[in-house]
Amino acid sequence: MIVHAMGGTAIVAAAVAAARDFPRLRVLALTVVTSMTDADLADLADIGVIGSASASVSASNSTEEQVLRLARLAEGVGCHGVIASPQEAGPLRGVLGSSALIVTPGVALPGGSAGEHARSGTPGAAVAAGASHVVVGRSVPRAADPVAAFRLVRADLEL
Repeated sequence: MIVHAMGGTAIVAAAVAAARDFPRLRVLALTVVTSMTDADLADLADIGVIGSASASVSASNSTEEQVLRLARLAEGVGCHGVIASPQEAGPLRGVLGSSALIVTPGVALPGGSAGEHARSGTPGAAVAAGASHVVVGRSVPRAADPVAAFRLVRADLEL
């Protein structure tokens, strides 16, 4: 089950509580979508995402820091893991420990285009950084040769 972490503690906790009757169901908190950048978050300052609209983006209110804040929120209410870009997999693994699920959409083929993802990475880089799962998405089925694209993903994952 996926829940939007930006919904806040009550919404994430409600999802975790609803899942308790289903022991095999895992609750993942979506942190910040992979198409968003620091500048995009700064544009959301008017709703309190990272401070005042006049503030510049700094390390304490960057996309990565927002992802880590939301991951801590999710962990605090019992989520099994998070969804975040490959670029945050390493910092998340450091914060969440070895048992948390870290699912990374925004994965691009080695040497390929990141598409609409502002914060992407290759499958191998995501796993090496700490991702437990990678979501390859459109890059394989939309490739001119999907079988070759899948082989490229597989080869990249052979660490």
